[in-house]
Amino acid sequence: MLSNLSIKNYALIDKLNVSFGNGFTCITGETGAGKSILLGGLSLVLGKRADLSTLRNKEEKCIIESEFEIANYGLSTFFSENDLDYEDKTIIRREILPSGKSRAFINDTPVTLDVLSKLGNRLIDVHSQHQTLQLADNEFQFKVIDSLANIKDLSSTYTEQLKQYRKTTKELENLVNFQSNAIKEHEYNSFLLKELEEARLQEGMLEELEEQYQQLSNVETIVEQLAQGHHLLNDEQVGVLNLLSGLKQVSSKLSGYGSAYKALDDRIQSVFIEMDDIASELQELSDQTDLDPALLDEVNSKLQLLYNLQKKHGVQEISELIRIKDELFEKVDATENIEATISEKQKQLEGQEQKLNDLAAKISKKRLQVIPDLKKQMENRLDLLGMPSARFKIELHTSADFKPNGKDDLLFLFAANKGTDFGDIKKVASGGELSRIMLTIKSIMAKYENLPTMMFDEIDTGVSGEISNRMGEIMFEMSKSMQIFSITHLPQVASKGDHHFKVYKEDKGGGTLTNMKELSQDERVVELAEMLGGKDLSESAMAHARQLLN
Repeated sequence: MLSNLSIKNYALIDKLNVSFGNGFTCITGETGAGKSILLGGLSLVLGKRADLSTLRNKEEKCIIESEFEIANYGLSTFFSENDLDYEDKTIIRREILPSGKSRAFINDTPVTLDVLSKLGNRLIDVHSQHQTLQLADNEFQFKVIDSLANIKDLSSTYTEQLKQYRKTTKELENLVNFQSNAIKEHEYNSFLLKELEEARLQEGMLEELEEQYQQLSNVETIVEQLAQGHHLLNDEQVGVLNLLSGLKQVSSKLSGYGSAYKALDDRIQSVFIEMDDIASELQELSDQTDLDPALLDEVNSKLQLLYNLQKKHGVQEISELIRIKDELFEKVDATENIEATISEKQKQLEGQEQKLNDLAAKISKKRLQVIPDLKKQMENRLDLLGMPSARFKIELHTSADFKPNGKDDLLFLFAANKGTDFGDIKKVASGGELSRIMLTIKSIMAKYENLPTMMFDEIDTGVSGEISNRMGEIMFEMSKSMQIFSITHLPQVASKGDHHFKVYKEDKGGGTLTNMKELSQDERVVELAEMLGGKDLSESAMAHARQLLN
């Protein structure tokens, strides 16, 4: 329930702090006193978008703070899901800065307006004067039926399944479109892929082939130079190895005369072994190097193929050709397997469709079960409110399409008098009748929706006398299970309140301010008397006011 509301620097309100209690609270005041301002301030902490023009003093920020007692309404999960600190007494604050920026807080944690609005919808149902137009809105009509049908869990499951179904439908559409476009490119992609696969691409192969090509195309020079090198090492008279052999003998004789000579001998021995090994390798390479025109042609062909592929695909590296080949493989593979993929996706969609149909059928069944009771309750309550001939025609018809809330088309019509045809509520009902119908629906829904607070803004518009008295009784009865507010101009309704607040204007500091106070018993008598007979209080008006309160 709403236990406290504080408003600072909002419209005609300078500072206002008021506490509320359980039960039925009535709010009265002259036209223009500022009752709508109070609702406007409250709507900001419920998630409505802010307007800089609402600041009374443009140099200061507007602060609106409300306290709700929520221990009995199972909201801890909401707080957990939105990473908020849960408190049995939850404080919501909204600030509008002079710059036009707005901030919102739940228990001092900054939140978005979306989160604030979702919480607000769980705390208060505010019925404004224009809300009677919702009576003709199919979404609102479904909400009324679904409240009685108790299909919250079913609807949540259906909504999630519908989300998955639409996702799969989109995926299937994309696959079909891909298939249509891919078939045109398939042959060309397959040709390109075959070219790249036949090239047997490997990292580093271009460098290896270029090196091999250089060797094969210069065989004669290589053989000649290897032979020359071998000759320089092995010539019997001037060969390096022959000369090193003599040097080795000299150093060997010196090695016994000290460590320095021994070290020198080791080095010369090492050089001789290295040069001897080089001579053997030169001979081996010479024996292995042959003129092979066929191999040269083969290497040259491979190189030209790689060069052509690089030019064709506009790349410089073999790694890039490999990447292109992999991409082409995926495209070709996807195209070749698209039929199987589409078939699998169609089966998935069929399964989801069956689940949705089953859920929609369960939802429809529960709706059909409660419609007779809903119709009976509304007609009986309207009878008490002076509409004995009111009748409703509520029908469900199965739709061919999946809708956000099921597969039902809803026909919700009204007839106010005997002998008249059923029609659209907003077209066949008067303003007073709309108010009574809305109160009737709200009073029924209140039994099924676990809302802490409901606020009626002049729902009694267009009615008077005994009917207004009965409307007050209905709201009083509702207040036994939830907190009820009623902003009213009717003394019959105001007299039913457990608490009575008056909104009034006062001139202060050269300006006009809106204020609010809770009335004592004597002040209530005066207020009701003024509502009955005007400012000039008569004894009969005072007596009538006392009678209403008693």
